[in-house]
Amino acid sequence: MRARLERDFERFKRELPDDLPNYIRDTYRIDLTARYLGYTIPHPIGKASGQLSLSLDQLETDRAAGLAFVVLKTVIAEDGEGGRSMAAWAVHETRMKVERRRSAANREGWTVTWKGRGWDRSFDEYLGLVRAAAELTRSGEIVAVPSVKYHLPRLDEAFRSEEYRYTTQRLKSAWGQGELPLEKDFSPTLAGNDLAGERDQILRWLSEVPAQIRSAADPGRVKLALKVMNARFDDAFQVRMLDAARSADALIVFNRLWDPVQAVAYGGYDLSDRNLRVLAAARAHGIATPTLIGTGNVCSGRVILDYARLGCESVQLHTFFQLPLSEYPATGGTRPQRALHALLFHPHEGLIAGMLDLEMEGTLPRRDGELRFLDLSETVVALPRGEDGQK
Repeated sequence: MRARLERDFERFKRELPDDLPNYIRDTYRIDLTARYLGYTIPHPIGKASGQLSLSLDQLETDRAAGLAFVVLKTVIAEDGEGGRSMAAWAVHETRMKVERRRSAANREGWTVTWKGRGWDRSFDEYLGLVRAAAELTRSGEIVAVPSVKYHLPRLDEAFRSEEYRYTTQRLKSAWGQGELPLEKDFSPTLAGNDLAGERDQILRWLSEVPAQIRSAADPGRVKLALKVMNARFDDAFQVRMLDAARSADALIVFNRLWDPVQAVAYGGYDLSDRNLRVLAAARAHGIATPTLIGTGNVCSGRVILDYARLGCESVQLHTFFQLPLSEYPATGGTRPQRALHALLFHPHEGLIAGMLDLEMEGTLPRRDGELRFLDLSETVVALPRGEDGQK
């Protein structure tokens, strides 16, 4: 299998095989089936919300590349009069800057910086994109879901329920039949805002926002994931945030770090080191969480496995889809295709190689002759779900 992996790594530099997950299953007896927000997906790699998921052309490129899921650019919630409490986040994107960043542990990684924030076009345009995403999702070729930034009150304020109701109802109508899958984005730039300066305020958001969204969706159901920010406080508080967010259906852990000097969000190994450290601490403290989706410096199959072994059933990434072409080992294909080639087939750092290593260590046994990605996360304590869908 090692020799075959070396050959496949070279062979697929120009073009990935058709039906990629089945090829891997047939060739290596590795089942990469993963889960994202209640969806069973063919492998664990998806695209995070951002500047790379704001058009139908981008969605089609991701579908053709074979990504498992994609999260649309984050829209800013509004009420029926067009009022937006979080309007400061509807900032037009400046040019993204992809650059290397050295971590505190002296590891060199990549980060992307830009000054823009959420969706800066009309809500109606966003709803058109949501309709296209719903059609793609129902086709079974890729899961594509919207992302929203809703009103976040101060401790002495009430939630703006009309903003929640209007935005959620219009998203539901655009999505059509079935449950509405939705990410609530606690943006990394929020960590740099004075809104996020109070610990109790943050814990209130995480514990109460899911109920606000579910109430706004009535009648009907929402499958809700919270994309949790990295707060400006210590690891222990980050664990408390996980505990506070337990009523969501899934948690994306965790958004980028905030640099108060440069006033930008950033990634690299500082980000993944902290995220993994917090997830390990949550497990050590017996924190029961909803389903986890890893994010933050997902730059290799080994990092995917790090997240998986701490309970994440899939991962979403953004920076790795934007590297200079010279940084990918593949010599052909779109950036999503080149990223998949490196993440899966790299003979030392790829997901296949990593799972084979875990088998050799005795950490990941075969079941019915197969190594299964989801076996890595299934030891995590799950919260019981009642008949009403609450946890």
